[in-house]
Amino acid sequence: MNSLNEIRVAIYDAVVRSGQAPAPSELAVTLRLEEADVAAAYRALAGAHVIVLAPGTVEVAWAPPFSVTPTPFKAAADGMSWYAPCAWDAFGIPAALHRDAAIDARCAWSGETIVCGVADGRAYGDGVVHLLVPAAHFWDDIAYT
Repeated sequence: MNSLNEIRVAIYDAVVRSGQAPAPSELAVTLRLEEADVAAAYRALAGAHVIVLAPGTVEVAWAPPFSVTPTPFKAAADGMSWYAPCAWDAFGIPAALHRDAAIDARCAWSGETIVCGVADGRAYGDGVVHLLVPAAHFWDDIAYT
């Protein structure tokens, strides 16, 4: 396995297991790689739109569909829960995990709870995901999208 793929897999494994992404220094020790090489891999993964780094750092903010920082969207399955960057990604979590999940979401306008999730592999709920940005432009400013 090449280092970039190994690092990507390790990031996602950590996020699924704990809800947190390892710092490059931690992952360097775990994978027996140079910290500078791991940091460069984080930047390369961010440049390829695989992960999103916190501004001005090499700390993972999002490993879509997961967010390592709290957001208004959370998916829960099998006694665990994960934040998602947005409502769309909240449904991506059960898809990525191949599990059913209850999704904790709120209307951005009213703050009202939206009952939704995935049961028996199918989405349920009456909520609507409203995207202000066309999909072709999501990565122009992924944090805004």
